[in-house]
Amino acid sequence: MATRKETGRAVMRRRMVHRQRPPDFLDPALEWRRLFAETWGTFLLVLVAAGGATVAARAGGTVSPDAIAVAPGLMVMAIIYFMGAVSGAHLNPAVTLAFAARRNFPWHRVPGYVLAQCVGGVGAALLLRALFGDAGALGATVPGKGFSAGTALVMEIVLTAGLVNTILGTASGARNIGTNGAIAVGGYIVLAGLWAGPVSGASMNPVRSLAPDLVRGDFATTWIYLVGPLAGALIGVVFEWLLKGKPTLAGAIAAQGSADAGDSGRADPRSGPE
Repeated sequence: MATRKETGRAVMRRRMVHRQRPPDFLDPALEWRRLFAETWGTFLLVLVAAGGATVAARAGGTVSPDAIAVAPGLMVMAIIYFMGAVSGAHLNPAVTLAFAARRNFPWHRVPGYVLAQCVGGVGAALLLRALFGDAGALGATVPGKGFSAGTALVMEIVLTAGLVNTILGTASGARNIGTNGAIAVGGYIVLAGLWAGPVSGASMNPVRSLAPDLVRGDFATTWIYLVGPLAGALIGVVFEWLLKGKPTLAGAIAAQGSADAGDSGRADPRSGPE
């Protein structure tokens, strides 16, 4: 009897969540809207994250290191507020990979999201170069003075694992999606930048690092910021399974973009790998 009651409650929760989704949420014809959101959001993130060092170099250091560390977190917070409901506000291939590996996001949508993020990031780097030349190496992330490539790699792995845990954790329940999630994720990025920025640049995002390197044509340390965040993302997914168990429907809704809603039940089968 208890099992039947639990099953009935799960069905009711799933129906309630589906009713809260926008009518066009599952319409594949509107995938362009989600891709545009990822392009625009990643453009803004890279513009601020890379632009801090670029403007500081052109303006004689009037932008402080602390401001350079804080700005990306505030930007991510704003982006989650204004477009998280459209695309899930991944803004980062490592986050998209994590959501897919967590079974909150369908694999067939991953290439489109990653491509959109790359277009947005490179567009931001091109704008910075057009405005400021190669000042500040276009805000490229490189190991800090006195730190080895290996140290920077480990730092990026650990930081990204923590970021992914923060994102997945705040996307797994109704109380955390939206406002609280934006604060938690933005706050984590600020904290990571403040203490780890001097070590590795605290990128945690392959596109944020690849875009300036691509535009300035210097790939000497790019591998650190591709391998580190992607490896860290997968570690974060493993930790999330250990902490929370199976994926939730609320996590799938947060990852794929919809109105704020949540459920403590299992993920909708349609949100799993395809």
